[in-house]
Amino acid sequence: MSHSYTKLWIHAVLVTKFRRRLIHSDIESELYRYLGEQLTLMKCGVRIINGVEDHIHILFNLNPDKTVAQVMKQLKGGSSHYINSNNLIDTKFQWQTGYGAFSVSESGATPVYYYIRKQKRHHKKVDFADEFKTLVTLYGLELDPNFFKD
Repeated sequence: MSHSYTKLWIHAVLVTKFRRRLIHSDIESELYRYLGEQLTLMKCGVRIINGVEDHIHILFNLNPDKTVAQVMKQLKGGSSHYINSNNLIDTKFQWQTGYGAFSVSESGATPVYYYIRKQKRHHKKVDFADEFKTLVTLYGLELDPNFFKD
């Protein structure tokens, strides 16, 4: 085949180290803007970024020339450096060592978009640990019991 066609939706979840509530409303839009710019630079089309103080969700199209690990490394490392070098918060910002990254079908992209869009309302009722356990189980994975300790 002389041409390749891909559209790989990824639902990513990034968690602050020790689930510290560091993503306050005063830095939230700047962080989301930075992450969106990084995704654009990596030629990963971003559909939505949203979250709460201890974690964020991103729905994006994976560039076929990148791996999920490469994208996550750039997003996490770059954004931590950006927040810390610009003194956006009073303490050192770090992401948890791991992350969640789940494939989403084309027909599932819109429901995931709305799920991410409603994160603040969602987390008034649902704890992050329960949310993440549900996602992991939905994708047939087994959650490492140490995931929530970092």
